[in-house]
Amino acid sequence: MLTRIKQKPPFRIAVVGGGQLGKMMTSAAKQFGFHVTVLDPTPGSPAGQVADRQIVAAFTDGEAIRRLALEADVVTYEFEHIDSVALIALEEGGQPVHPAPQILRVIQNKRKQKEALLKENIPVAPFLAVQDQTAARSAGQLFGYPFFLKASTGGYDGKGNVLIAHENDLPGALVELGSADLLAEQFVPFACEISMMVARSIDGVVRSYQLSENEHQDSILRRSMVPARVSPAVAARAQTVAEKVMTLFGGVGVFCVEMFVTLDGTVLVNEVAPRPHNSGHYTIEACMTSQFEQQVRAISGLPLGDVSLLSPAVMVNLLGEEGQQGCAVLEGCLEALALPGVHLHFYGKIKTAPKRKMGHFTVTAATLDEAIQLAEEAAAHLRVVADKEEG
Repeated sequence: MLTRIKQKPPFRIAVVGGGQLGKMMTSAAKQFGFHVTVLDPTPGSPAGQVADRQIVAAFTDGEAIRRLALEADVVTYEFEHIDSVALIALEEGGQPVHPAPQILRVIQNKRKQKEALLKENIPVAPFLAVQDQTAARSAGQLFGYPFFLKASTGGYDGKGNVLIAHENDLPGALVELGSADLLAEQFVPFACEISMMVARSIDGVVRSYQLSENEHQDSILRRSMVPARVSPAVAARAQTVAEKVMTLFGGVGVFCVEMFVTLDGTVLVNEVAPRPHNSGHYTIEACMTSQFEQQVRAISGLPLGDVSLLSPAVMVNLLGEEGQQGCAVLEGCLEALALPGVHLHFYGKIKTAPKRKMGHFTVTAATLDEAIQLAEEAAAHLRVVADKEEG
């Protein structure tokens, strides 16, 4: 375990993934004077813009991941769709990797993830493995319509998920998903969607952040509000469930546990992300220790930071708009930043595209109602568009 911050040479972190999560993680690591190398296939990636070095290679390039590890005291990752086999080989060779790639191997597959949760009596929506159209019809008979059909691997931000409203939707959905490893999941009416960021240190200390209430549109997170507008009993139940998930996987670092609250107050786990998460961005301005600093602390062996909420907050994603594709421009900054408590993050992605996450802003205020009102005002000004003068 790291007991002091080394100055010569600095502690070295390697991050697989160069997107916005990697960028914010890298910025947090630089606070401690750490050296950061990132791997991403896009030259000048958001994380590559602030890291000490970027290796330009595919996430599935096992040889490139091995080269990345040569420059690191610890390896971590900013998203799940990477070569877990290469990471397992690194760990078996003595290279610290956090969270452990064996955990990643399970979480990468939605079916295996839910089977692991169910085995430990962690509540999830009823589900069924689906291999073909016959099995999918059986799922419809079991769960009724509508139900969800999901690809077990590779899905994110609504991709890989199809809501089956009628049996006639099945052939098209199976073609769209194009996977032999599918998951059927019962549609559960819910009162709200929530998530909790949970951190675990190398020596097993667990700390949970404030519960976030999340709003999605087209399966993409649009807005997170903290603290979540749920009863104390539901909040306590969600924390118990989230910490039980963290104990099950035994990971080191920050995990996000996404959950549903049903109409009767039951808490069901939807998905687990073994990394910092979009719904935890509020922690940068609204908490004593951000999720990104916490990730760096955890994987480097430093003590976990204080997770206290300093003020209510609302986080809003800035997405690429329909019909806007090209070099990204953010409009409305002057008007939005003139509002009190608005904190803007634009990720540095060169190209915008419809529904692509290009940035976010967080509003902090004395009350959640005030933060919601200010966030709505700021959102009315901010737009991500394509540069009309491009080319």
